[in-house]
Parts: sequence; structure tokens; C-alpha cells
Amino acid sequence: MRILHGPGRRAVLVSAAVLMTAGATTGCGGGGDGVLPPVTTSTVTVTATPVSAPVPSRTPTSSASAHRTLLVSALEGAIGRAGQPVGVAIVPVGKSEPVITAGDQTPMVAWSTIKVPLAVASERAGGQSAPQTRAIVESDNSAAESLWASIGSDTDAAAAVTAILREAGDTTTTVPSAQLRAGFTTFGQTTWPLAAAAAFTAHLPCMAGTEHVLALMGQVAGNQQWGVEAMAAPSSTAVKGGWGPGPFSGEVVRQIGLVTHSDGTMTAIAMATQGASLDSGVAAINVVAQQLDTMLRKLPRGRC
Repeated sequence: MRILHGPGRRAVLVSAAVLMTAGATTGCGGGGDGVLPPVTTSTVTVTATPVSAPVPSRTPTSSASAHRTLLVSALEGAIGRAGQPVGVAIVPVGKSEPVITAGDQTPMVAWSTIKVPLAVASERAGGQSAPQTRAIVESDNSAAESLWASIGSDTDAAAAVTAILREAGDTTTTVPSAQLRAGFTTFGQTTWPLAAAAAFTAHLPCMAGTEHVLALMGQVAGNQQWGVEAMAAPSSTAVKGGWGPGPFSGEVVRQIGLVTHSDGTMTAIAMATQGASLDSGVAAINVVAQQLDTMLRKLPRGRC
């Protein structure tokens, strides 16, 4: 599956080779055997028994663990420069590995990032549609509302979108079936922890019938061309942004994204921040995305 950029998007190919930390050993292969002392024999026909030296114990250092430590440390540094709290979660596609997290992991509402599973659920229910394009590419709320209504009642729609989350590896998030905040969409008020959002995003390319939505995520309009979408090093990116007022003040800004490496492997990333405004949130997420861009080869990656 190839995730395409939107029109005019420039992609820069980079090597997908993983840097090995100096002094690290891999988890496979031999090594660690002691050296046997010389075999002593007499001048007669009796052969002495060689004495084996004990095998020294050694704890291998995992390069993956070393990369994880370096990555988290660098991300924490970038978050410190971002001007407001930022949270990040990273999951390789197609692998059962622990989520890498850095920064603020306070669960926040999904806002328009939840339009991705909503678009998948609507396509499952009624096929591809123009509102799916507007909901993903332009982040149009009216189009997303029509997708929600096309599935059925509020209860039916909430169950259908929650089922997509479960299928995609999010075992905890539940989409509400009633409006939780006046003036805002029911589905946009879904509380979506970053680790769960990253797990969902990592499963998305491996699910049946998601190609259309993924292609739309690769063509987002200018109002979503920040964060992962602004990274230059990946071969391609696919994203969905979301933003809206915080629970008491300020603005929550979120993004889920996939980066495709030059060898076709992929990494899923979820980011969120809360600060004074949409502009400050986008700027903060861009700082973290720039750090991810410089460390692309250290990101965990995989394929379906």
C-alpha cells in the first residue's frame, strides 16, 4: 500500500538503515565463549583430558533499547523547547512492541482526529463518498456530521466507530453516543489517549478497506500541513489534525500520522498539546516534528 502526498508535496528519500549503537550486540548469533586452555598430553599413549574454561556471563545491550532511550531523551529536549506541554506516542506498523511515549500523556478529547475511524466506519456501511473526502482532506465538520448520520442513529454510529477502534488495536477508547459539550460534535468529544491513538494509527494500513481513507490522509489541505506532514525526510506522510477549545481555556491541538520510510516500512505517530491558541499549538508540535525528522532512522518501523 502506497501513501501518497497531496499535490505539490515534495518527498525526500532517506536511508531506512537503522544505526547500531557502538558496543551493542544483537539478540541473535553466538559469542561469549571462553578460550580453552592448551591440551596437555604426556609422551606416552595416555591423552590428557582438556579443561574447559567457564563461559563468562554477559548481558547483551539491545540496540533497539538504546535507540529508544536516545529518541525519548531527544524528544523530551524538543518538548522543553516547544513553549508549551506536548505529548508524543510512537508505534511501529505491524509489530507488537511497547508504545514509545514522551512528554504530557494527559488524555484529551480527539477533536477531528476521530474523523479517521469515522470515515472508515462510514465507508464500511455505505461505500466511498464525497463527504469522506471533505471530512479528511479539509477537516469539514458538516461533512463529518453527514458521515455520522449515514451510519444510523447516534447509538449505531458510536458503536460502529468504536468497533473500528477495537479492530485497529485500541482496546479502551469508547466513542460517546450523546453530545457531551454543547455546540460541538458528539464524536469529536471522544477522549483519546495518545498511546491508544498511535496504536490505532499503526494498525490502520494493515486493515481491510482503509486504502481510500489513507489516500485522503496523504492529501490534506493547508490547514493540516504541519507536524508530521511538514517532515521532509520520510518518503511520504499521511495525517489527520484536530483542534478545538480546551476544557477550561486555551486550545487543544492534536495530530495522528504515518511516516513511510524509503524501504516501505512505516511508523505511526500521535501528538497533542494544549496552550494559548491554535497557532501556538501548531508551532509546538512543529518543534517536536522537526526533532523526529532529524532522527528518522532511529524511529521504530515495520510493515503489515
